Amino acid sequence: MGRAEARRAQQQRGARRAPSGRAEGTKGKGGGGKRSGIRRFFTWRKILGTFLGLLLALMAAAIILYFSVNEPTDPNKQATLQSNTYRYSDGTIMARTGDMNREIVPIDKIPEDVRTAFIAIENKSFYKDRGIDLMGVGRGLFNTVRGKGTAGGSTITQQYVKNYYLTQDQSATRKLRELVIALKVDRRMEKDDILVGYLNTNFYGRNAYGIQAAAQAFYGVDSDKLTLEQGAYLASVIQAPSQYDLATAGPNGTRLVNIRFNAVLDNMVEMGKLDPAKRKAMTLPPPIKPKPRPGMEGQKGYLIQAANEEMNEQKIQDADIAAGGWNIVLNIDPKKQAALEAAVNDELESKLDRKDTKNRPVDQSVQAGATSVDPKTGAIVAMYGGQGLAQKDQSNALRTDYQPGSTFKPIVLASALENGSKTQDGKPITPNALYDGTSKRQVVGSPIPFNPQNQDDKDYGKEITVQDATNSSVNSVYAQMIVDVKPPAVKKTALALGMKHRNGWAEDDPSMTLGTMGANTVEMSAVYASFANHGKKVTPTIIKSAEHREGEFTPRQPVGGQAISRQTADTVTKVLTGVVNDGSGSKVKSSAYEAAGKTGTAEENKAAWFTGYTPELVTIVAMFGEEPGTYKQVTLTGTAGGGRAGGSSFPAEIWKAYTLAALKGAKTGKFDLSEAEMGASQAPSRSASPSPSASTSPTPSASSQPPASQSPTPTQSQTSSKPPTPTTSAPSPSPTKTGPKPPDPPPPPFFPES
Repeated sequence: MGRAEARRAQQQRGARRAPSGRAEGTKGKGGGGKRSGIRRFFTWRKILGTFLGLLLALMAAAIILYFSVNEPTDPNKQATLQSNTYRYSDGTIMARTGDMNREIVPIDKIPEDVRTAFIAIENKSFYKDRGIDLMGVGRGLFNTVRGKGTAGGSTITQQYVKNYYLTQDQSATRKLRELVIALKVDRRMEKDDILVGYLNTNFYGRNAYGIQAAAQAFYGVDSDKLTLEQGAYLASVIQAPSQYDLATAGPNGTRLVNIRFNAVLDNMVEMGKLDPAKRKAMTLPPPIKPKPRPGMEGQKGYLIQAANEEMNEQKIQDADIAAGGWNIVLNIDPKKQAALEAAVNDELESKLDRKDTKNRPVDQSVQAGATSVDPKTGAIVAMYGGQGLAQKDQSNALRTDYQPGSTFKPIVLASALENGSKTQDGKPITPNALYDGTSKRQVVGSPIPFNPQNQDDKDYGKEITVQDATNSSVNSVYAQMIVDVKPPAVKKTALALGMKHRNGWAEDDPSMTLGTMGANTVEMSAVYASFANHGKKVTPTIIKSAEHREGEFTPRQPVGGQAISRQTADTVTKVLTGVVNDGSGSKVKSSAYEAAGKTGTAEENKAAWFTGYTPELVTIVAMFGEEPGTYKQVTLTGTAGGGRAGGSSFPAEIWKAYTLAALKGAKTGKFDLSEAEMGASQAPSRSASPSPSASTSPTPSASSQPPASQSPTPTQSQTSSKPPTPTTSAPSPSPTKTGPKPPDPPPPPFFPES
């Protein structure tokens, strides 16, 4: 090949190597054929390397984040706050207390199909995922952009973490923490525990936190009674509680919640959890109208006070109660409770004028309290504490600062019968035993002088039976009787029957017979319920049951063993039927029931009581005189513009009205008093029985009390040569006090009469 040919071949090879469209002469412009500008930085090799580097950096950051974010050891404060739920005996809710309307329930209190409804709309992969769902996060963002709310971006685990540990703010930092904690929670907890935690921490609207509160707020049922359709609505409403509540929703909210409700059911069909045929028949059940949260109005606050006090006695501290989460069922019968409230209103409050301070000053001071008990079970079925917590913050049914007056006298008689005590002349004390009924008679045999006057300073003669003395509540007779029995023995009997040891008990003081110690209506109902239950110890209880997922409550035993013998209890009951049939309690007499009872009026008419019972119901009604705004005790005389307000006036009228209403429609029985022992007659009956008009409608005034000459009915004066059998030995007499004999005290301006 010649030189020319070689040169041409070289030029041809160069032309083939040169890029298309580039002339040989342009070689200098391109920098010798090298890539120019930004293209040098975006080669596939560099792009891939950068991506892998970023991925590794993200993985490293994720690992660092995972180990740097610790799972909180404690939940946020709001997540664990609960209310206490108080229910009537029939299970209906009476009140909720606490700042947070929530009651945490276990998973078995939530129907399985209701649980599935939440999973279907919130997180269909819940039982399969690891606590987070990246696809779900992306889907949530996409749905947000599209304006559709049929699925959320967070898993149920994430939502539980947000509710239980974190806050509701929307910051990126909180979201990152939520993701990490959700991963850790999913590894540590069972899925069912996460699910029930989620259901218990959600906010559903209507101030309802947790599914139990929501079930009550929207459908008036407990969570375990929810239907699938109701559960599907609750699963729908949590996305926008205020907008989706059908009671207040506008057209758009109604449309959106229906879309979401249908999505719940359609997703359940898709998951194989709902039969398509059943699904077609399902419609959204409208919720009930919103109701105010059951609160402390009326008597509810007082009933809660009584329940909490009983829990305190059973070693449940106030702090534990205040922490919430208690489901407390009371023994309170809602119908009997309503009857008691109506009786107090009709027979007392409606007759008072609490605003007329000039003409009716006493009316401002009148307070009422009452307790009603089933003597067979010990259940407190009704209680009245006062006008309301706004007017008085402590229950009158529980106060112990007033004297029970002559309602204590049957305890003196019970102690005499129980101990086989004898009179000063050596005869057994029985209902037919004779005593001196002279007013201001000095007692015999007491180291402490005592000479009480009878009501209106009335003398009942040198010989009056215990039955007649009980009918007319003769102070002089019972003053001598307690000396014959011995005050310590009487106190022992009182404590055995349910009274409490407080200030006012005096070991040797015969004035105890007039009820000079403090007591409340619950204690006195214990005493009289024990009489009604043939001497078995009755401890009235207001709590039927109390449950807490982390606490225990052991109800006290309401009915125990024999406090006194049946013979003693039945004898006292028979005597007290005489008080109703022929004595100071005749105002409560009715053909609708058989009743026994006792009136009581404290010194200076500062308190008035009626303690009465039928075989079915024991009810204690009390009135107290309390200076408004203070705890100073004042007289009740002048109540409702009348005279002296004794136990036979307003308390007896309230008792009768309530008992008639409470027992209406019930089959009432007679007392079984086959073991009652009235004792041998120690003298002929001194007078005939009173005329019917004498035992029907005594006025509230003191002069209306039946005269002492009234004799008991034939059943009350039956004779027997067998004295009551003592069940305990009589205690030894108290040591005689040394020193000079104290002077006889002047009689007070008023002694309790009845």
